[in-house]
Amino acid sequence: MYAIIEEGGGQRKVSNGDEILIDLVDSGELKPGKSITFDKVLLISGDGVSLKLGQPYVPGASVSAEVVEGLVKGEKLFIQKFRRRKAFDKKTGHRQRYTKVKITAIKG
Repeated sequence: MYAIIEEGGGQRKVSNGDEILIDLVDSGELKPGKSITFDKVLLISGDGVSLKLGQPYVPGASVSAEVVEGLVKGEKLFIQKFRRRKAFDKKTGHRQRYTKVKITAIKG
């Protein structure tokens, strides 16, 4: 069984037992074991035969998840700015912050 949820401006395919990184929740203050519910479910597929498709969301469907880590940092990305013949060269970096969750149940 899998579901497609809307989270953080994008869509994710999840199934039971999956560990995914989502956008940071509550500034990383969530303790491991805390429960999170995703209500914006776009699609639910059962045993490969049944399929529930929302318009845009499946009514009454939800996906439950449990927090594994409250704060996880992504890999460092470097941003380089350069203007030719102007003696301008600037390099900055960025690390995105995530919350790691494990999918526990798909209802609907």
